[in-house]
Amino acid sequence: MTSPDSLREICPATEEDLPSILALLRRCHLPPDDLERHIRTTIVARHESRVVGCAALEMYPPWALLRSVAVEETFRGQGLGVRLTQEALHLAQQQGITGVYLLTETAESFFARLGFQPVSREEVPPAVKASVEFTHVCPVSARVMMKGV
Repeated sequence: MTSPDSLREICPATEEDLPSILALLRRCHLPPDDLERHIRTTIVARHESRVVGCAALEMYPPWALLRSVAVEETFRGQGLGVRLTQEALHLAQQQGITGVYLLTETAESFFARLGFQPVSREEVPPAVKASVEFTHVCPVSARVMMKGV
């Protein structure tokens, strides 16, 4: 296990990070679909210049969709997922977003600890509901959650 102090930085992703992010998402069994369109609102965690975590936002002002929250297995259990999610929420707030939605099949309790509440699909704004995540990627069994920012 790597010490949290050895993490160099959490910062905005760059185009050059995209292959590493996509590979990380695949290793974490998360869908990489359409992420390249949202690279400017993706955050990464680096360790020795290597991407070891990520979180992304799809912006649909005044709402956003949080997606692709992933941490390399050897870096889990150190609060990195929390830090990435908090940074994404901070970015959303800076961009004037008032509500952040997400879909999850496996991490409902993680996101609940960060203040996300379950909501029905009917409560999701049409712009968010039209996203690739909602229309093609995540199954209808995925739990929808929301947090005001």
